[in-house]
Amino acid sequence: MAHVPSDLEIAQAAKMEPIVEIAKKIGLEEDDLELYGKYKAKVSLDVIERFKDKPNAKYIDVTAITPTPLGEGKTVTTIGLTEALNRIGKKAMVCIREPSMGPVFGIKGGAAGGGYSQVVPMEDLNLHFTGDIHAVGAANNLLAAYIDTSILLGNPLNIDPLTVSWRRVVDISDRALREIVIGLGGKQNGYPRQTGFDITVASEVMAILALADSLQDLKARLKRILVAYTYDGKPVYAEDLKCAGAMAVLLKDALKPNLIQTLEHNPCFMHAGPFANIAQGNNSVIADIIASKLTDYVVTESGFGADCGAEKMMHIKVRAMEKYGIRPDCVVITCTIRALKMHGGAFPAIPGRPIPEEVQAAENYEALEKGCSNLIKHIKNMKLFGLPVVVTINRRTSDREKEIEMVHDIALEAGADFCEPIEVWAKGGEGGIAAAEAVVKACELPNNFHYLYELNDPIKKKIEIIATQIYGADGVDYTPVAEEAIKRFTEAGYDKLPLCMAKTHLSLSHDPNLKGAPTGWRLPIRDIRPSVGAGFLYPLCGDMRTMPGLPSEPAGNKVDLTDDGRVVGLF
Repeated sequence: MAHVPSDLEIAQAAKMEPIVEIAKKIGLEEDDLELYGKYKAKVSLDVIERFKDKPNAKYIDVTAITPTPLGEGKTVTTIGLTEALNRIGKKAMVCIREPSMGPVFGIKGGAAGGGYSQVVPMEDLNLHFTGDIHAVGAANNLLAAYIDTSILLGNPLNIDPLTVSWRRVVDISDRALREIVIGLGGKQNGYPRQTGFDITVASEVMAILALADSLQDLKARLKRILVAYTYDGKPVYAEDLKCAGAMAVLLKDALKPNLIQTLEHNPCFMHAGPFANIAQGNNSVIADIIASKLTDYVVTESGFGADCGAEKMMHIKVRAMEKYGIRPDCVVITCTIRALKMHGGAFPAIPGRPIPEEVQAAENYEALEKGCSNLIKHIKNMKLFGLPVVVTINRRTSDREKEIEMVHDIALEAGADFCEPIEVWAKGGEGGIAAAEAVVKACELPNNFHYLYELNDPIKKKIEIIATQIYGADGVDYTPVAEEAIKRFTEAGYDKLPLCMAKTHLSLSHDPNLKGAPTGWRLPIRDIRPSVGAGFLYPLCGDMRTMPGLPSEPAGNKVDLTDDGRVVGLF
C-alpha cells in the first residue's frame, strides 16, 4: 500500500514563496509589511485608508454541522475552497483564526487545515507564531495584577474583592488552574481570594482584539472592560484602574493582521482566535476589512457548528463591520458522511477515544438519514438570515456514491441552493472546483440578509429568539442568578448589547449528549456575564468551562524535535 503522507509531511515538503511575493499578488508593497522572517508578516493598518475606495469583495462564511470528535474538516474546506476559487480564475483569499496551544497540545492537535488544503508555515502558526496570543495574555494579566494591587494598597476605588470577575489566563489546557486561591503567604502577597485561570483565547481581551477595527477602537474597548463592583454596587472598569493605555501598548502590534500563504501560494490572513463556544468564534474584523479591499472573494470560517460561530458571526461580527458595508454573500455548511451517521446513532464518538475505520465506514443508511436532521436544521438556520446556502460534503475514500446522493438530495430539499462533494484534503484546490463554481453562483443569488433580533430588544427576547429559532428549544428557564443579572444589566443600559451564547458545541442544545436535531427540551440559563469591552453579554447555558483540561493521552505526546531540529507530531 502506498504511503499516504501526513499533514505535517505535506506541510514540511511545501516550497513556500517569500511572503513579499504573496503580498504583491494582492497589491501590497514591502513597505506595507512588518516581516517576521521570510514567510510571515504583519500588515500595516495604514492600508485601510489607501484602499478605502475599492469595492468590497464577495464575503463567504464557512461553517458546519454540529461538530463531532472526528472532525468535519471546516478549516480544510475553508482553505480548499479558496484554492479552488483561485483555480477557476477568481482572486480570492482566506481569513481564519490563530490556533490556541491548548487544543494543539490537547485533544485536537494542529489547526492549519490538513492534507493538501493547508496554510504554512505550519509549525510557526501552531506554536508562538507572531506572538499575538502571548500579547493578549500579557495584557489580560496586567489588568489582573492592577486589580489585586489596588485592593491591597489602600483600595482607593473601594473594590469589593468578592465581586472581582477578572481572571488570569494562560494558553495551555490546565484544569488544575480552573479554581484557585491567590494572595496566600502574608499581607505582602495580596488579599487572599478565590479566583481562577481561563485559557487565553477565552479572554475578553481576545474577543476585543478580534472585534476592534482600529487602535482607537481597541483602546476604547479596553477602557470599558468591567472587572468588579465597589462595596456600594458601582461598576469598576479598566479605565478606573488606569490600565487600559498600557494594555493597548501591549496589543498595538497584535492588532495588525498576520499574512501567510496556502500550499498553492494564495494569501491568507490568520488573525485572532476567540473560542466559539465561549466567545464570538471568528477571526478578526480588521483582517476581513483589509482583505475585502485587496481581493474579489474573501472566504472566512466560523468556529464549531452554525449554531455557535455562524450565529455569532451574523449577530456580533457583522454588526461590527456594518459601517464598512461588509455583509455575507453566502454561507457554506460543510459535513461528512461519518459525522452524519454518528448524529444518527450509528456509533458513539467520545473525545480522545479512537473509532475503528470499519465502524465509521459501515453501511447504515437509516442512521445517515436520521443524522441528516442535524444538517437540515443548520441549513434552515442559515436561511433564517436570508442568505444563500451551499452545502459541501467533505468526501472520504470510504464514502459510497449512494450515501453522497442521499445527502445531496436531502440538503437541496431542505432549502440549500447547492450541494457539492469536495476532495480538497486529497487534491487541494482541484478537489473543490465544483463547490467553488457553486459559491460563485450563490453569491449572485438574491440576498436578503437580516438579523434575527434587534439590539433594542430586551435581553430575554434575544435569548428566546436564539434558543427557539436557532437551537430548537421549546423555551427558556432562568435561574434566580440569571434573573438578577438581567435586571442589573438592563438598569445599567447593557441590555442594548448583542448576545454571545456560551453553550456546548457538541449539540444544538445545552446537553452534549443530545445529537441530531433534538426536540422537546428547554434551554437553562445559569447566569449572564458581561463582556462590555468586547461589546456583548454572554449567557451561560448549562455547565460551561473556560479552561479546558488535557486528555489522558494529550496530542502533545507526539510532538517532538528531531536531532536535525525538525518539529514532528503536530498533527
